[in-house]
Amino acid sequence: MVARGVRALRGALRGAGRRFGTRPARAPAMDYQDAIRTLNTLQTNASFLEQVKRERGDPQAQLEAMRGFLERSGLKVEDLDQLNIIHVTGTKGKGSACAFTECILRSYGLKTGFYSSPHLVQVRERIRINGQPISRELFSKYFWLVYNRLEETKDPAHGSMPAYFRFLTIMAFHVFLQEKVDLAVVEVGIGGAYDCTNIIRAPVVCGVSSLGIDHTSILGDTMEKIAWQKGGIFKPGVPAFTVAQPERPLEVLRDRAQERECPLYLCPELDDFEDHDALELGLAGSHQRGNAALALQLARTWLQRRSCWGLGELKEMPSSTVLAGRPVPLAPAFQPTDAMIQGLRDTEWLGRTQVLPHGPVTWYLDGAHTTSSIQACVRWFRQAALGQDKPHDGSEVRVLLFNATGDRDTAALLKLLLPCHFDYAVFCPNFTQVTSVTSNADQQNFNVTVENALTRCLENQQTWTRLLEEKGGQDPWLPAPLRVGGLLQPAPSRGTLLLVPPSPRPLNSPSLVFPCLAQALRWVAQGRDPHLAAPVGAHPHPAASSGAVLLREAAAIRVLVTGSLHLVGGALRLLDPTLSQ
Repeated sequence: MVARGVRALRGALRGAGRRFGTRPARAPAMDYQDAIRTLNTLQTNASFLEQVKRERGDPQAQLEAMRGFLERSGLKVEDLDQLNIIHVTGTKGKGSACAFTECILRSYGLKTGFYSSPHLVQVRERIRINGQPISRELFSKYFWLVYNRLEETKDPAHGSMPAYFRFLTIMAFHVFLQEKVDLAVVEVGIGGAYDCTNIIRAPVVCGVSSLGIDHTSILGDTMEKIAWQKGGIFKPGVPAFTVAQPERPLEVLRDRAQERECPLYLCPELDDFEDHDALELGLAGSHQRGNAALALQLARTWLQRRSCWGLGELKEMPSSTVLAGRPVPLAPAFQPTDAMIQGLRDTEWLGRTQVLPHGPVTWYLDGAHTTSSIQACVRWFRQAALGQDKPHDGSEVRVLLFNATGDRDTAALLKLLLPCHFDYAVFCPNFTQVTSVTSNADQQNFNVTVENALTRCLENQQTWTRLLEEKGGQDPWLPAPLRVGGLLQPAPSRGTLLLVPPSPRPLNSPSLVFPCLAQALRWVAQGRDPHLAAPVGAHPHPAASSGAVLLREAAAIRVLVTGSLHLVGGALRLLDPTLSQ
């Protein structure tokens, strides 16, 4: 059944490519596009991933290879000491914690570098100076500088080029050194111990955000194994901070810190930094409070170790706390300075708990892709959507747009989304357009075939349908008088069509699969979002035509886009064209 669905969707791809194609963004400088296309030839392929798995028992093999690439590019590991690095790992929230940290230190007037992954729309987002992606010109300059040096140093013993992420890491170090940043915030790619960023030998401070299960084929399938990997970034004498963790993973982190003679501290809750007024955060969601608390400790420690002024007055707090019967050093809370308060408030991090109101259509974007981050996403979405004014006639439609990649347990993620009671679930690959393979080099991914991506979407659709059949219940979002038996029912007093889940029978939420993001977004918006053209042609599923009528007539459409940062990035490219400029 899935195979037939893939064939049908591929047929739709060929037939709809011209009808559904969006106008290409303004063509950037050719040098930049050449750089991106050349960079894409370094994308990690399946054979390299297998090599990583084979080498993971010997981290020195990977780190030595990275040192070799770095030296061939013209740098030595010792050169990185000049960057005053803040090195951050974790399963979820590490990017947000980095963003908070960078913005706090930028608020002190420092020139900041920030290396993160993945990018959402353009590759140059990964390398930032003073919070902004480097320009196309700078990207091209440093790309060709590094690429040509590596090409020129090929010989029988060193005949290879670094893979995609390794190359960008090396390039980021060149950018930060030559542009003379005061500090660099470096986010780990995957894990820690074997990650190519771990050639950093002398960071100023390290951080570990919340741990969870992800990248199990590389990092291991238990929290303890993953904690061991994350603790691999600890360095002798370099202070490290972590947020509250489950008992056993926290013990693993502590043991790793002791092995590596690294002083490890637990961050107090953000509440401990607040007096009378709550700190205002630029990133929404209660889960961001832990990331902000980690950022405050990282920023203050960096300022302290670099003998900067304006650290904030320490508060009187216990010197340690007891977790699971064993003492864990607790970092002291302090009174945040004005610069710290401003940095937390001004932090922006696209694709994480982001809301885009576009007329009657409101897009809620969050790149959550683990069970714990999806749980946090659901809490945020329900709070954010419930906080909006309800249409006076009650005609609100809620849509889920979802995709998941890699070795993630999609069923577990989708099950957590059921309490949102979506009226429609839409599944599509991360490709922005039918023609995106050739038109958008920044978002090309040679590691995923169209067939595999569409098969995954159809499997996700089947999983969603099965979960709905297994779960009954009522929609707590709608007032009791409107609870009626069918999917489409008129409100007696107003005569308006409502999407009301049947009760007490299992929820009946139609689900659709589209071959690309452009088609999916256009169907959801039905011409009511000024950034999207109206859909052309008809989806073969009967629910698509009836749903289109309801979406056109609804007073409010609320769309949650989640499951993959790459999906969110593709959606942002279409919903906010300025990000592609």
